Amino acid sequence: MPTYVALLRAVNVGGTGKLPMSELKLMGEEAGFERVRTYIASGNVVFRSGDDADRVRSILEKRLEGYAGAKVDVLVRTAREMADLVDANPCPDEPGNRVAVMFLDRKPPVDLSGSVKGVADERFQGAAMEVFIHFPDGLGQSKLSFDLGIATTRNMNTVRKLAEMAADA
Repeated sequence: MPTYVALLRAVNVGGTGKLPMSELKLMGEEAGFERVRTYIASGNVVFRSGDDADRVRSILEKRLEGYAGAKVDVLVRTAREMADLVDANPCPDEPGNRVAVMFLDRKPPVDLSGSVKGVADERFQGAAMEVFIHFPDGLGQSKLSFDLGIATTRNMNTVRKLAEMAADA
């Protein structure tokens, strides 16, 4: 049975989209997912399911909409995809809180320059359905923004922990 990591967009950020992780865990269990575990309050859940990734996303989005009264976007990756992101980190010697992965709902364009604004010292690189970003001055100081559709970002510390949790599920 596959193990998945679901990443919710705009949950518990800046006072919007409040969702206790205990509620998210319960939603997963009620959906029939197994070994459901959440990680930090930014909307990360690891679980096993016999459903494919698209079905898992659909199930979670419907349950979240029922809870929140509005659409909550969910991006889903397999345990293997999360492990591959850890291995593919183009900045392995940088602190994990200065490198992030922007998870997308589609493959990014080969040339990202037309999809980005506010670039200062940041470096970025596309991946399968993600963009790696190095924030030398920290993510909170950056004015960087991308126009790449549905996206949510996690720093490498979080990506690494989620990959570890998925490997142990």
